Amino acid sequence: MDSHSVFLADAGATAALGQELARSWLAQRDVAKPILLLEGNLGAGKTSLVQGIAAGLGIGEPVTSPSFALAQHYQGASPADATATALVHLDLYRLEQPAAADELFAQEEEEALLLGALLAVEWPGRLSCRPEGAWLVTLQLADPSDPDAGRLALISTTEGAG
Repeated sequence: MDSHSVFLADAGATAALGQELARSWLAQRDVAKPILLLEGNLGAGKTSLVQGIAAGLGIGEPVTSPSFALAQHYQGASPADATATALVHLDLYRLEQPAAADELFAQEEEEALLLGALLAVEWPGRLSCRPEGAWLVTLQLADPSDPDAGRLALISTTEGAG
């Protein structure tokens, strides 16, 4: 995936980007690393993006931020061909120690691999290193003084584990 940026006017546009990312992952799920790292300040739209991803994976149940549960698991069916899909939504915000974040990430990555799930990780900066080959989406306010002015999403892949 080439690095590119997208302007997101509102939460609906953020969710639509999530649906697009889900479709891209489904189209290449046999070769793409099933990890999506989501960076951005509080309120940047990470959970809205994951809600769009869930919709793109055919997951009908409500998706909420797992800030207190740390991880949520969802099952669905691909809208394109009805094959089973899964999403593991991980939020590392409350884990200030990299060792704790690494341990939870490793457990959830293993579970995601067993389920054939896409693993969406909020606050990946809590990890001691970034997983190589993961998709990275960085969300930031277009105008920090005006939260209603939209967001910018920078989409890329991680190069190395550093």
